[in-house]
Amino acid sequence: MSLDSALTGPGFRPLPERAAVLLEQLGAPPRLGAHLRAVHDVACEIVTWLGERYPSVVVDGEAVLFGAATHDIGKVRHPAELSGPGAEHEPVGYALLRDLGVEERLARFARTHAAWDGPGIEIEDLLVTLADKVWKAKRVPELEQLVVDRLAAASGEPAWEAFIKLDDLLDRIAAGAEERLAFQTAHDV
Repeated sequence: MSLDSALTGPGFRPLPERAAVLLEQLGAPPRLGAHLRAVHDVACEIVTWLGERYPSVVVDGEAVLFGAATHDIGKVRHPAELSGPGAEHEPVGYALLRDLGVEERLARFARTHAAWDGPGIEIEDLLVTLADKVWKAKRVPELEQLVVDRLAAASGEPAWEAFIKLDDLLDRIAAGAEERLAFQTAHDV
């Protein structure tokens, strides 16, 4: 299937227009477009949930959604990492986005999505990483605990309550992983 079908086909929310244009401009492989769209769709669910359950938690939703839509953009230069391990795409993706005029607050996710336990990580970085894990039903307790801690601290509710709420959300999202994986796999590397 083509990049166009990955970006516009039915089943998932469309990417932010700016992200879709960048992927088209760079000639992104269809599999990358499908992956980014699936992760972005999950990020949309997370951001919506936060707005409903934690309105007092300040999150730059635009940044989270753009970050989810572009976090792996460096794989246009490292396509082997579309089907195998590797981290070369992270600094390359960040540099690519900055070179294309994307501001720091939006470009940073290309390098922070795999460094979520490092210094200076904001809740937005954690949410992009969380979406990039749970889209395929991967649960990372240490990452989830960092999100719970941020939610509890910002909202004033006990951490156990934040944990239960987040766990319920992630269980619901993980239940749709098979459909998202099938969508990604249907697109060529």
